[in-house]
Amino acid sequence: MEYNPGWNSSSVNLLHVRAVGPGDSLHYVWSSIGAPAVLLVATQSPSSALRVNWTQLLSASPAGAIWIDPPDSVVYSTAVVFTKLFEFSEAKPSGELFYPTYDLSEFSWNSLKHTLNHTALTAELSGVPASDPGGSFSNGSLAFRVTAYEADGRAGRLPSLLHTADSSQLEFILAGVAPRGNSSRFALEVATVEEAGAARRLRSERSIDDEYTPTIFEVLSLVAEPRNGSSTLGFLQWKATAYGSRSPRREDGIRCRARGLQVANWSLPAASVVQAYFGDSLGSTCTVSALNVSFGGEEGEVYREKRYLSW
Repeated sequence: MEYNPGWNSSSVNLLHVRAVGPGDSLHYVWSSIGAPAVLLVATQSPSSALRVNWTQLLSASPAGAIWIDPPDSVVYSTAVVFTKLFEFSEAKPSGELFYPTYDLSEFSWNSLKHTLNHTALTAELSGVPASDPGGSFSNGSLAFRVTAYEADGRAGRLPSLLHTADSSQLEFILAGVAPRGNSSRFALEVATVEEAGAARRLRSERSIDDEYTPTIFEVLSLVAEPRNGSSTLGFLQWKATAYGSRSPRREDGIRCRARGLQVANWSLPAASVVQAYFGDSLGSTCTVSALNVSFGGEEGEVYREKRYLSW
């Protein structure tokens, strides 16, 4: 786990997490330069290395600023970008009322350096809107907490997700942010980038109640598969629940729904690591898909009372 490799300033954030196997390696590159994003590159070499041209990465045209050495070791690459936070309320009888959107590419992010824990393999990216005229974030923040693992197991806290030494866990946290309505609910827009030959689909699996996450029957997976086969190339997986407490218990559960995955016909907001790695193919051969993950429901009051949401 390395922070801003080859760069001495902590005014921007780039976290490189490498998982090394006997004949291959995985590179996770998390960053808040532009919209917060993670790049995942799988290679057939245990000694493959991340290279960053920082001057180019921080310029107006970052294409080509990030690559893996040797280039021919790369077998698969993808990215996930967290683009927007929507706030809305169920306005009866007219439907949903949306407040002005929080664009995550226009947030100001704290330095990851202060939260990096090389022993626990965790780091937290926390930010607030660069402009907050309503003051909703004056006592709050939006954060992404990353955990890497060295072995198989289950997370100690609910929803007790399974992990392997190859996977990283991401926790999205909204804490102390003042809602702009009495029954506000939130939705996070998640975009994915796939190269030619691969496609994303949203898969839902229901299982009977288990001992690890009581009452939560659904697991959702945003799976990347080759267009001509069904083997899984990469995935983003979650239980259909969020929590309204820092120390979640079963009764703190908040319903979590995913609204259908759609090919995004809008341009991806500036996420520099994604543009730096995929370059010109981002606008031509790559497929950008997006979905909204919404939190709340009949229990939409939970956030207003607790001012805390964790997914």
